[in-house]
Formats: sequence, C-alpha cells, structure tokens
Amino acid sequence: MNDWAGKRYWLVGASEGLGEALAHKMSAAGVHLILSARSEDKLNQLADALPGRADVVTVDVSDAASVKEAAEAVGDIDGVVQIAGVYWPFGAKAWDAEQAVAMADINFTGAMRLMGAVVPKFVERDAGHIVLTGSLSGFRGLPGAAAYTSSKAGVMTLAESLFADLHKTNVKVQLVNPGFVKTRLTDKNDFNMPFIMEPEEAAREFFEHMNSDSFKRSFPTLFSWVFRGSQFLPDWLYYRLFA
Repeated sequence: MNDWAGKRYWLVGASEGLGEALAHKMSAAGVHLILSARSEDKLNQLADALPGRADVVTVDVSDAASVKEAAEAVGDIDGVVQIAGVYWPFGAKAWDAEQAVAMADINFTGAMRLMGAVVPKFVERDAGHIVLTGSLSGFRGLPGAAAYTSSKAGVMTLAESLFADLHKTNVKVQLVNPGFVKTRLTDKNDFNMPFIMEPEEAAREFFEHMNSDSFKRSFPTLFSWVFRGSQFLPDWLYYRLFA
C-alpha cells in the first residue's frame, strides 16, 4: 500500500462516473486532489463532498491552450490520472464524422496533450506517477465501435510506449483497462453489456492497481480474458467470431 497522505494528484475527468468514484477513493486515502473536467459546477460539488482537500481547475483536453493554462494553474504534482473521455455508439454503417473526431480528439489526443504538460516535468525531476485509462475494447478492432475502440487503442499504446521509455526511472507509468462501467456514457448502449460494473466497484479495482507495482490491469478479470485472448486468434477466426 502506498503512502498517499499529502500527495498532490491531478485527476482529469473527475466530474462524474468512474472519475468521481475514484476521487472519493483517493481523497479518503489522504490525497490532495486537483479535480479537472469541463464542468466547474460539478467539480465544485464533488470537491465539497470529498473528505480531504481538493482544488478545482477546469480544463478542456481538446484545447491545447486550455491544457497548458490548467497545467500552469495546477503546478507541481506527484501524479496525474487521465480518465477524461467521450463515447457515442456507432460503426461504419452509421458513421458520424463529428462524433468520431470528437472521440479521437478527446479520448486520445486529449491524453497526448495532457502527457505533453506533465511528462517532461516528471522526467526532468525523475519522479512522478502517470495513470492512463484504456478500455477492454482497445485490444482489437470491434464491430460497431471503430472510432471509440481506435481512440482507446491509441491511449493503450501511448501508455505502453511511455512505460517502455520510463520503467527504469523513478517515473511510474500504469495503464487501466476497464470493461463496461455504468455511467451516462454506457447508458447510450442498446445492447447487453456483460459484467457491467458500478462506478464504485470499478474505482476500487482502479485504485488497487494504483497501489500495486504492476504496469497494467484489465478488469473484470474473467471478461478481460475474452479480449486479451482475442489478440492470439488468426484474423479469419477472430472476424468470424467477433464481426
């Protein structure tokens, strides 16, 4: 178990869902949180509800100037947790160009902008903790979700590459790949979602991983085997089963 008391963590994507639930876990452990998202009202409500110290800094991760300004306001931190993301369920046969670009720009490029604001500082002082949020859907292409799965696959590859570069330094890099978590995003789905988790349950898994020394955690474990195992299937069999 890490000593969290007094550590300053920037939680980006904290206003609701998994981010909100994780904020409660981290605050209860003694973390001084800097809460970020686009909605200042929701962030203020969350900050007031937390047991520990929390500051609010709004940010739009799709805007480079907003990320730069927020990073300057946040100042020195011990770690950053990236959860911010958007989702709309559609595939190639019902393509929505605006929503597809938004998913790419917020889910992936937003994470890239955030890393640009914190990674150089962590590397310079040889200390820091980076936690990126992928998805079980990012392991391999899925039907009906081209834009979302590719945006999450990008985040996962980003985390893997950062870990490859930094695992022999004092900058800790971790990746979390959740399955379905019950939020307003998954409420958009009109299909069965196996092993769907409540935000509090997912946050518990997330924070347990942050307390570990391992790089990656994919959950729920049983459900994750389907996606991780699919990487080893030949194309002809994978697409026969999944497409």
